[in-house]
Amino acid sequence: MRTTLAAIAATLVVGSTLATAAPASADDPRDRNREQSLREGRTSSVVESDNIAHLGAHPTQTGISGCFLKTAPVFVTSGVDSLRVWNVSDPARPRVVGTLANALFENEAMNCGERRTPQGVKRFVLIGVDLVQVAPDDIQHVNAGGNELIVVDVTKPSAPKIVSRAPATTSTHTVACVDDTDCRYAYSAGGRDDFSVFDLRNLRKPVEVDAKPKQPGVQPFFSPTGGHKWNFDAAGIGTHTGWAGASMWDTDRPARPRLITTTGKAGAGESAAYPGWNDFILHNSFHPNAKKFRPMSKPSLANGNILLATEEDYEQTDCALAGSFQTWWIKRLDGTASAIVPLDKVELADLGSYPLPQGGFCSSHWFDYRPGGLVAVGFYGGGTHVLDVRNAKDIKPYAHSVWGASEVWDAMWVPVYKDGRQTGARTNVVYSIDLVRGLDVYAVDVPGDGRGAVPPASRADARSIAQRVAGGVVPLGLVGGAMLTAFAVRRRSRITR
Repeated sequence: MRTTLAAIAATLVVGSTLATAAPASADDPRDRNREQSLREGRTSSVVESDNIAHLGAHPTQTGISGCFLKTAPVFVTSGVDSLRVWNVSDPARPRVVGTLANALFENEAMNCGERRTPQGVKRFVLIGVDLVQVAPDDIQHVNAGGNELIVVDVTKPSAPKIVSRAPATTSTHTVACVDDTDCRYAYSAGGRDDFSVFDLRNLRKPVEVDAKPKQPGVQPFFSPTGGHKWNFDAAGIGTHTGWAGASMWDTDRPARPRLITTTGKAGAGESAAYPGWNDFILHNSFHPNAKKFRPMSKPSLANGNILLATEEDYEQTDCALAGSFQTWWIKRLDGTASAIVPLDKVELADLGSYPLPQGGFCSSHWFDYRPGGLVAVGFYGGGTHVLDVRNAKDIKPYAHSVWGASEVWDAMWVPVYKDGRQTGARTNVVYSIDLVRGLDVYAVDVPGDGRGAVPPASRADARSIAQRVAGGVVPLGLVGGAMLTAFAVRRRSRITR
């Protein structure tokens, strides 16, 4: 089955890659005409709240994942056909400036990393190969089995290039830097009870760290909640989400992470007191205000003791059960077992904005937190939603946009950049990465900014494109996709992992 799926995926992605191997320039009128014709051919039916405004669509790509660089207004995206980089100097008008043809499935979570060197800041992205990968400019390396990390240098955004690869003993469905501003180590999604640690100190020769050097071969690290995603907070604590919930880890020694605590039986879906908190996997997480953590204080964002998470159950078609957005209370981080307990959760049906009780895909998926308490969430076919988590014990709907033909994998707030660097704040602009529609751009009427659902004024750099490329500041583009392959492979993953 795996071999057959690999062949199908390879055929689909290689075909789409050949179509994008020599793209027109970012300002080519052929691209604009093609985008307009695609837009007119897609549904214009939208169910939208009055506090969110659709600013534009970029349907020439089909999206899977993306990330923002810290020291340049750059958005890098990945799809089945390519890796692309966008200039987001003007958040409301992202602009593609280049493409790396890269046939790939699936790299579900693009991860950006940076490193200061004597020659300046090195910027790169980490790609996890889940099933198949081939790039025309690196044709001697073809992956038809997964379990591989790829490092792509985007320091010169107009010419992204694969610089290295590393095999892994565990699943590389996702890969994440421990510290994305000084990325020397990265962790893989792993399997049900393990994960890989990659040593990236030499970016051209990354290697997997051996968890048990005295045993033959390279041994992975144990995790009680393996299988999907690592997220790292501002205090240096890593959270591993997966089959049995979430676990939090001390990463002061990134090559030897230490388990702190877990979500216990509730996170594993085994607690009668908390039914439905994990019917498949906890998908990803975020720990806001982590440096202000106060043990055994009442649960609140101000006390830094809230863990945000999504539960994915993408095969469940009942939108009252298909995968929830959740808040958890981190009681303590002193090694006490099962110290993360449930607070509140909402399914798509609870939000009151999806017109159908049943949907092909209506699970929660990737999300992004905006300081102040708003969360942008992709709900697959259920659209883009903004949730209010200011009271972590009572999650409320805030805004939504749902299209007739759509599959939102991710929703991300565009960062605020000053002098080319992220400030830690977020704009009121949301990017939705959609497997069907491409990239949708929204403005949200956020509390307190007095702006309404209007994007910030353009911060476009007055320098020429050539000057910005030479300075290492410009970006490159988005994504392409294959829904049938996605469903088939993800179903295989559900059965076999």
